[in-house]
Amino acid sequence: MSGYWFALTVAIVVAVLLMVLLRQRRLREKYAATWLVLAVFVVVIGAFPDLVAWLARVVGVETPSNLLFAGALVILLGVCVHLSVEATTLEEETRTLAEELALLRADVDKLSSAASVPAAPAPVPPAAPEA
Repeated sequence: MSGYWFALTVAIVVAVLLMVLLRQRRLREKYAATWLVLAVFVVVIGAFPDLVAWLARVVGVETPSNLLFAGALVILLGVCVHLSVEATTLEEETRTLAEELALLRADVDKLSSAASVPAAPAPVPPAAPEA
């Protein structure tokens, strides 16, 4: 089995796996779109291997496999940056929710302690001295 057929088979399996994960709601669409585009790209490269050689000549890369490795590196860098942005956003949301929860707990504690203490009788004013 040539390397191109192997890449083609793997890309089709990955695309099917992504569709299954999407249908099971285990993967969100915004993440799956990137992987599906990448899988289609690999299918095209696997189906037309001369396309890589032509693209390498156009770009000025000596070996087509070097172009594929450079492209894969750029894609992985993009995925890492995207996931870092998502993690930062989630961390900020988690911190905000934790702060709001702490404030709500303080309010509940204050209200429950005020409700459990019986109201003190109103102080009796002192009698006026007789002169």
